[in-house]
Amino acid sequence: MHSARAIKDYLVISLKGGLMGAADAVPGVSGGTVAFMTGIYAELLGSLSKCGPEALKVLFKEGIKPAWQFINGNFLLALFSGVLVSLALFARGVIYLLETYPELLWSWFFGLIFASSLYMLRHVPGGIRAALPTFVLGAVLAFLITSIAPTQLPSSPLFVFLAGMIAICAMILPGISGSFLLLILGMYAPIMGAVKAFEVTTLGLFAAGCAVGLMSFSRVLHWMFERYQAATMALLSGFLLGSLNKVWPWKFTSAYVIDRHGEQVPVVQSNVLPSEYLGLTGNDPVTYGAIALMIFGMAIIAALAVFESKKP
Repeated sequence: MHSARAIKDYLVISLKGGLMGAADAVPGVSGGTVAFMTGIYAELLGSLSKCGPEALKVLFKEGIKPAWQFINGNFLLALFSGVLVSLALFARGVIYLLETYPELLWSWFFGLIFASSLYMLRHVPGGIRAALPTFVLGAVLAFLITSIAPTQLPSSPLFVFLAGMIAICAMILPGISGSFLLLILGMYAPIMGAVKAFEVTTLGLFAAGCAVGLMSFSRVLHWMFERYQAATMALLSGFLLGSLNKVWPWKFTSAYVIDRHGEQVPVVQSNVLPSEYLGLTGNDPVTYGAIALMIFGMAIIAALAVFESKKP
């Protein structure tokens, strides 16, 4: 934990939270991936894991300030303020880009996630060879999860709460997108609609589910990092690689369902080559622009890796 930080440090943390929020708004990109890439993942897990009965004991015995310090409250407040502001600001923008320039946006994400997978694998303690079986397991699991066809759950208060619990677990897990799990559950459109319309009741129920999920799942992840760091890192690296199945830019949709707003939601999609994309969908694959953005995404991660290697 960092006990002494300046205001500018918290502004940087809020900015990182903003990047996490922007990522979490997209089905296929994980805020946990951004947290890992920006170097705050371990502190995030450690802080969240303390938000529980131990914090309440400190609160009742010692008071508000010691409890706030115990959970690293300034860090969490700065980070999640950035997440919430970003979600509110970027929800419309991300949806617009997904509808208008999907091939280019997904290509950029593809490059980011592919390079992030290699970046994480490079940091596995003990070397890549020892971690290979766990890495392959993570990749297979993520591929299977991202191959599940979306369903449609009722937008009742209970399901909104449960959706928050499930989605937040993925949002702090690199490689598996919380928004994608919402899409699988058929809750992505209702939740994003609630964000855009600022439906307080729906957002409150969803946030309550997120809080419960965070306090439970973060403890599991924190324990895994402390006891089985190499295996956990390899597993998460595999998750990232396997999730590329979902963010492949060129997809052919063969089946839709109509949601409660009367909009089409893809159910069955298959990845296709750019050369097949135009004939199957009638849309320009913008191949050269997409490849350029893939390379740009990988270059960003490479630059972060170089910057990290030069830090004392």
